[in-house]
Amino acid sequence: MNATLVAVVLSLVSAAAYAAAAVAQARLAGRTEPSAGVLRMLGRGAWWSAVGLNAAGALLHVAALKYGPLTLVQPLGALTLVAAVPLGARAAGRRVSRTEWRGTLLTLIGLGALLMTAGGGAAPHETLSLPEALGVGAATMAVVAGLSRPGTRPGLRHAAASGITSGVASALTQTLTVAVTDHTAGPLFSWRLLTVALLVSAFAMGGLLLSQTAYRGGLGAPLAVVTLANPVAAAAIGLALLGERLQGGAVSVMLALAGAAAAVRGVILLSRAQERPAPRTAGGDRTPADAGPAPSRIVIGSPRKRRRPVLARAARGRAPHAPDPGAPGLPGLDPLAVRTGGP
Repeated sequence: MNATLVAVVLSLVSAAAYAAAAVAQARLAGRTEPSAGVLRMLGRGAWWSAVGLNAAGALLHVAALKYGPLTLVQPLGALTLVAAVPLGARAAGRRVSRTEWRGTLLTLIGLGALLMTAGGGAAPHETLSLPEALGVGAATMAVVAGLSRPGTRPGLRHAAASGITSGVASALTQTLTVAVTDHTAGPLFSWRLLTVALLVSAFAMGGLLLSQTAYRGGLGAPLAVVTLANPVAAAAIGLALLGERLQGGAVSVMLALAGAAAAVRGVILLSRAQERPAPRTAGGDRTPADAGPAPSRIVIGSPRKRRRPVLARAARGRAPHAPDPGAPGLPGLDPLAVRTGGP
């Protein structure tokens, strides 16, 4: 079977696993207090389910990197967002909107254009040297430290840091994969491969924790930023250090730019559609989608003109006309039932 086809199929299944993990993480973030620490999260089964899905996606991704270059495998990771749209809508108990379908279609068109200009079908053979791996690791940690500093909009910055660390982990994973399966890449056990393996583990776990923090602000925009930052970081390493190139000449470059623009537009549409504000209550507060019905309010008045509640008029400083204590009460009117609320 063609190596490119194998890489594409493995990448598609990996994207589906990552999408399911992202939806699980977003639901967990919505049920977790922002002040909750990592240790508290480790005791939840939902967290370990998300970890298992991410691990499955990572293993499939590693297998895809054996058969395809970074410039081919990483853009397919954007399908994670496409798969997360119906999964997230189903988990929220709603239908996929027209805007979300438009974003999905644009993303697929953009990915198709990018795949036409990606690297050839030959399996990768280049690996990172020890100085290159250390340099990539140091630069990544510096960028992540800058993005994850305290400040405004932490969700999107943490999402960008998560995408970068995941993309770098993929690039480093390719070095491990090629070295293990291709004996011409050097000795199997060496300081270089041990260092690369440690960096892969650190960046993979760091990307998972950063994405969990980013999903506290919702699924759409953070996942879109992760989806865009991941292939950009991996492709930059592949083009700069691993000798990968885009196919074709100027026409292919223009096609790649058009595809990138379409994919970015699709991601923006998906992000906006998934960030719709929750409905407001009568008092102006936002209510979650899974909240129950608002408390009922019973106001007794004339059928022709609704009278305002007695308590509301008293709160504004205009006391109602008090009846004579000795007079009999109004028939059918219970003073305690003037304003009632639901359970």
